[in-house]
Amino acid sequence: MATATIDGNEAAARIAHLLSEVIAIYPITPSSPMGEWADAWSSQDTRNLWGQIPDVVEMQSEAGAAGAVHGSLQAGALTTTFTASQGLLLMIPNMFKVAGELTPAVFHVAARSVATHALSIFGDHSDVMACRMTGWAMLASGGVQEAHDMALIAHAATLRARMPFLHFFDGFRTSHEVARIETIDTDVARALVDDELVADHRARSLNPSHPTIRGTAQNADVFFQAREASNPYYEAVPGIVSEVMDKFAEETGRRYSLVDYIGHPEAEKVVVLMGSGTGPVREVVERRAGEGEKIGALIIRLYRPFPTEAFVEALPDTVRTIVSLDRTKEPGATGEPLYQDIVATIDRSDRSGIRIVGGRYGLSSKEFRPEMVVAVFDQADTAPQGFTIGIEDDISNLSLDWEDGGWQESDTVQRALFHGLGSDGTVGAAKATVKIIANETDLYAQGNFEYDSKKSGSWTVSHLRISPDPIHSTYWVREADFVGIHDFAALDHENLLETASDGATVLLNAPIPADEVWGALRTPVQQTIVDKNLSVWAVDAYEVADRVGLGRRVNTVLQTCFFHLLESDDFPSAVAIPAIKASIEKAYGKRGEVVLRRNFAAVDGAVAGLAEVPIGEVGADREFVKRIPDHAPDFVQKVTSQMLERKGDFLPVSAFDADGTWPTDTARWEKRSIALEIPTWDADLCIECARCSLVCPHAAIRVKAYEPELLADAPESFKHRMVDKGPQKGKAMTIQVAPDDCTGCSICVEICPAVSKEVAKHKSINMTAKTKDVL
Repeated sequence: MATATIDGNEAAARIAHLLSEVIAIYPITPSSPMGEWADAWSSQDTRNLWGQIPDVVEMQSEAGAAGAVHGSLQAGALTTTFTASQGLLLMIPNMFKVAGELTPAVFHVAARSVATHALSIFGDHSDVMACRMTGWAMLASGGVQEAHDMALIAHAATLRARMPFLHFFDGFRTSHEVARIETIDTDVARALVDDELVADHRARSLNPSHPTIRGTAQNADVFFQAREASNPYYEAVPGIVSEVMDKFAEETGRRYSLVDYIGHPEAEKVVVLMGSGTGPVREVVERRAGEGEKIGALIIRLYRPFPTEAFVEALPDTVRTIVSLDRTKEPGATGEPLYQDIVATIDRSDRSGIRIVGGRYGLSSKEFRPEMVVAVFDQADTAPQGFTIGIEDDISNLSLDWEDGGWQESDTVQRALFHGLGSDGTVGAAKATVKIIANETDLYAQGNFEYDSKKSGSWTVSHLRISPDPIHSTYWVREADFVGIHDFAALDHENLLETASDGATVLLNAPIPADEVWGALRTPVQQTIVDKNLSVWAVDAYEVADRVGLGRRVNTVLQTCFFHLLESDDFPSAVAIPAIKASIEKAYGKRGEVVLRRNFAAVDGAVAGLAEVPIGEVGADREFVKRIPDHAPDFVQKVTSQMLERKGDFLPVSAFDADGTWPTDTARWEKRSIALEIPTWDADLCIECARCSLVCPHAAIRVKAYEPELLADAPESFKHRMVDKGPQKGKAMTIQVAPDDCTGCSICVEICPAVSKEVAKHKSINMTAKTKDVL
């Protein structure tokens, strides 16, 4: 069977495009790539299972997309869409109609937090749980392979059941995870999708050739009865999905059940959950149950209609404690949705004497680690109802204690971390690296990516795993064999090497020669290098990239250095370098020969610029630069500073106002200092237009006119000029730049009209490397 190294969004979108005729889309993070993939495939004339090119239509809102889906379905077309969060909620009115009319359809959802006290672009199940009443069947995926497989199962089952399906997977955690999967070919799809059922769907369409009415208004005398008429269809759904899963297993060898059990056959404690959280639960259960501990886990695949019979059958007879883990919060309820379903299921069964406790985890992509799973099992018998795991709740005291760092991954797994900045190419290079390893070797590779909501220019962390065995770890790497730091300035503020394992390899993108790197490092970083016996290498990736014409796109350079340092019998340079170049050609081939030539030159020049850093004595008195000054307000000192230092996970509940209120004027304390080049002022050329200050998106350029007498004590280096026109004539003026606030966008240079007649391309405002003496 063919394989592909792709992310969860593409895995689902491939099936959706193959089995749809109309795809109505509207972009929303983190589901947007599904629509982008579908649109690209149709524009390339990629055909569906029936030889047609699906119509991909972008609407002006999610509500519009839902309306287009509804109308297309009523016309008899096989139709889908992709969405998340508020976008999904805007579709709810149409979802009620589609389900009430028993219309086959599939929505693919990269599940994401719904905005409450604050907006969040990250993943949990609050959006799909808000759709429980719509009448849609719900199918959950816990990884990239499952997103691919469940997408097909949903499209096949919806036609058999005449029930619309909402197929969901965790936003970012699964939607953006890159992994190698076994792909589904058209023969498998044909075996599962019955053309007669497609014809039946078309026959039920609203068509003037066989007119009928659907969606009438009803009074109190008949609405109730008509609403109950669909009960047999819902009762049939679990059996239909189970049959489709069995057929899928026959065709692919990958077997799923409505509820999958893993663990000890005589388990006494069982955790129940769905989605990507099943990854760390699986690791803990398989290891500890293998050691004889009587624990297990139930993984929910079909969430609606809730598979009560399958749940009870999968539950070992020996269970005395069930722990329900919900990735959502339903304020004011007796318990979260999954917990309530489990309570009702056990109450209706012949099982008794079982303690059922519900808890919350992982809201808005909050980290969910094996250590937390261990704590849940260990405290299952004493945990309070509605407990939380992964946070410190010092208000309601519902949180469980857990030991950070108390879990060791398998020795067969190699782990790497890449710290970069949004839009610097680090994430793209990491994704390409995963694909190269997975496609060119027999190893499995996985990439998970940590983003900041500020996106471009903000920090990113790419978490890579490489193993001879399949990888199910859906949590961040905490102990890495390789650490790449693509933003050298970040080491002035925090010790990014704390996550390096003993003897690990470190790659620094340093703007200075390798023999000067040691002296430029802060004392805690030096100490970590010595204590952990780290091998440190440096390359000036920006210099290499600039020399070959790539500007500040350093991903190609650093990727090549990574493979050079990673070289092994499994993946020698003779294989790696051609693979990197093939990846570049695939990614940038459409941009022309010049772009390809520059990237190839970056590959060829990368290793030449790589050098090992000599390790010296640990220096003294070079502590980290504080991100927040001591005179900042109390809230900024206690809360904002922790968030800027990426320690927000450790803030307790009491640090935040219950209604989401936030102090104003906190952004000015955030000095990211991400620009490699900043604008400098040539006072002699200036025509005093102040356009540079006007267009600066971050207010990093300030213009000031003042009395000349104030220059009496100014140093010679202080730049100024006399204003020779306008209402400020006769005064002195200065244009200054805040280097820590500047992002290096160069809009000020583009807008500056004052051009030198002697020096080509020289203006009154010019970009200059920040490492030079430019102030």
